[in-house]
Amino acid sequence: MKRTHYILTGSTLFVSVLLSACGSKEQVNAQAAAPPPANVVLEPDLNIVKVDRPERFRIIAAGQREDLPELSATGVVNADVEKSIPVISLASGRVVGIYAKLGDDVKKGQLLLKVMSNDISNGFQTYEQAKADDELARKQLERAETLYDHGAISLNDLQVAQDTEKKTAVAVRAAVEQLRTLGGNPDHPDPILNVYAPASGTIVEQNVVNSASVHTPDNQANLFTIADLSTVWVICNVYENNLPDVKLGDAAQVRLNAYPDRVFTGHVGNIGKLLDATIRTAPVRIVLDNPGIMRAGMFVTATLYGQHGRKYATVPSTAVLHLHDRDWVFVPMGNGQFRRTEITAGKISNGQQDIISGIAPGTQVVNDALALSAESEQ
Repeated sequence: MKRTHYILTGSTLFVSVLLSACGSKEQVNAQAAAPPPANVVLEPDLNIVKVDRPERFRIIAAGQREDLPELSATGVVNADVEKSIPVISLASGRVVGIYAKLGDDVKKGQLLLKVMSNDISNGFQTYEQAKADDELARKQLERAETLYDHGAISLNDLQVAQDTEKKTAVAVRAAVEQLRTLGGNPDHPDPILNVYAPASGTIVEQNVVNSASVHTPDNQANLFTIADLSTVWVICNVYENNLPDVKLGDAAQVRLNAYPDRVFTGHVGNIGKLLDATIRTAPVRIVLDNPGIMRAGMFVTATLYGQHGRKYATVPSTAVLHLHDRDWVFVPMGNGQFRRTEITAGKISNGQQDIISGIAPGTQVVNDALALSAESEQ
């Protein structure tokens, strides 16, 4: 038993020594094959500049501006449909007088035209007959009441007289209402119907002339259309691709072709739901006040402004350095050092330049970038 143990122990030691020798050899070979350590030399950051007297360069904070989307379109001035009132005649006949014409300004209650109407004549005839029947029925009722009080007629005869009088009174009231509906006056029998303006405004449509025949509204256009032009609609055609930029309530500036030097302000009141299949546009309605010079049918140019747009940082144009077709600003780092930061510059307005990307609103920058760049190169 002991001899066997010694043999196993010796074998184990031999294997361990052999493995150790192999490991040492591999380690030595790996170190010999490794490259020599690199000698790293740090290059200076060319975007960092330093000047001796940094207090000479004024530091400002970038501002902020919201760029609202703009959309231009052409359009036409139209009357406000909600303030347009038709003038009609419920009685047919023939025109015997016209006292207002297309384009005239009229007041409410002003006489517009006269119509000789058989309907009015028939209405007065019906009214007079109803009054005569009612007067006879009233007298018969009074006589029936007297006879009933003396026992000369039965209760049934009295009730028949009362019912007849009620029916004739209803007929009178119906005849009066019919005359007033047609435009006649029961107190002044006259076959001539006067048509008055139902509201004040401007006559924007006329479909009647002297001696013309007037029919019922079922088969004839409006005699006149009166519109209140104190407020007008400008209908613009906006292309399909631009519709996402238009929202209800957006501000709009309108210029009339007839008065290009004047600007009128309104708002978008409606965006049409149907596209023109030919030119792929939708009508957009702009509502605005009329100072008195706008006329229906005038051509206009409108500019629509979105309510919300993109926000940009803004700096004075002198704070932007244009170098090698790229734009830069200088951001102070302290200890007289400034970092030259690349930006994407936008449009310039009133000496302020939009910064599309590169810095955020509130970032401190040097006001005169060109002077700092020249100083740093000396």
